[in-house]
Amino acid sequence: MDQRNHFENGSVIWNLQNTGKYDAIREVIRNTPVFRSLERFDIGTFEEKVLARERLQSTGFGHGVAVAHGRTDDVDGAHIALGVSRDGIEFDSVDGKPVHLLFVVATNPAMPMDYLRILSTLVGLVRNEGFRNDLMGCACREDIEQKLCAAFSSVLSGVNGKASDRSTAAAPQQNGRRQDFALA
Repeated sequence: MDQRNHFENGSVIWNLQNTGKYDAIREVIRNTPVFRSLERFDIGTFEEKVLARERLQSTGFGHGVAVAHGRTDDVDGAHIALGVSRDGIEFDSVDGKPVHLLFVVATNPAMPMDYLRILSTLVGLVRNEGFRNDLMGCACREDIEQKLCAAFSSVLSGVNGKASDRSTAAAPQQNGRRQDFALA
């Protein structure tokens, strides 16, 4: 798996303006420096791939979180952005509730295991209510980036240290107890 840190400077949009899912996805892709700074990256083509995937089935999995994603040959590793919406985005989520944390993931199609690990790690982290509350309670974009970077790196370090692809990695603690989840 690509060992670069995820969620460094330029990966979070602090206050999304759009409340419709397609416009919010476009806003994250077009305005997040992590995507704009990529060489050889065709933002328009990637945007259409993510939107086409979203039209097939909503990536809003509940708990106020969505993980929109697409694969493109324009990237060598995984690139992740987050848009935070205080008002909420109507997203056709499984639980019918608005999305407040909208992740957008770009990976190369030749890296299917990395793609699955990234998605699994994100979902595992944000299923933890305490972690979601911590993210929503951050005072600024840099705080969110720091929390996400540390948590994501910690989980992936645990996964990469295991011999098996089906590893159990620690998620953030909640109520003083470690929350575990299995990675697919």
